[in-house]
Amino acid sequence: MQTAIDDDAATLADQLYRRNHVIAFAESCTAGLISATLGRIPGISKWLAGSVVVYQIETKAEWLQVDQTLLQDPGPVSQIVSEQMAVGVLNHTPHATISASVTGHLGPGAPPDLDGVAWSSIALRGRNDILTTSRLLRLDKHHSQDRRNGLTSIDLRLNRQQAAAEQVLRFCVERLES
Repeated sequence: MQTAIDDDAATLADQLYRRNHVIAFAESCTAGLISATLGRIPGISKWLAGSVVVYQIETKAEWLQVDQTLLQDPGPVSQIVSEQMAVGVLNHTPHATISASVTGHLGPGAPPDLDGVAWSSIALRGRNDILTTSRLLRLDKHHSQDRRNGLTSIDLRLNRQQAAAEQVLRFCVERLES
């Protein structure tokens, strides 16, 4: 049974093919779900370079050269860190022409002002530079009603990861269509 996220992945795969782009991902809060979803499409290896999962602050800094001072202030869930993640993975993947990143607080236990907030950035390799575009993602807040309906913290987190992955896939499609 194909789901909405599978449809989004298929649309992105088609756009990558049509525009002859190879994509790489830098995923934090989605923990590889975006590339895993895209990876279900037969023949995608021609267009999907890979993904790096950078959950911890130290990993973002070491693997993608995200500025340590920015990881402290404004913090890992910010536009600038998301942009540096996208540029970092693109720089480490010279055959990729486009990259996307996502970083966020999916909770539970996230700071109240950042609960359900994520940033996604897309980096597109130009002739002489890298162009970035960013988007704030707002994911549903956790509700006490969810617990009464039997959803566990893991269920809630998985729902947010899926929502973030869907939004990033759609963001990539929109960027390629522009």
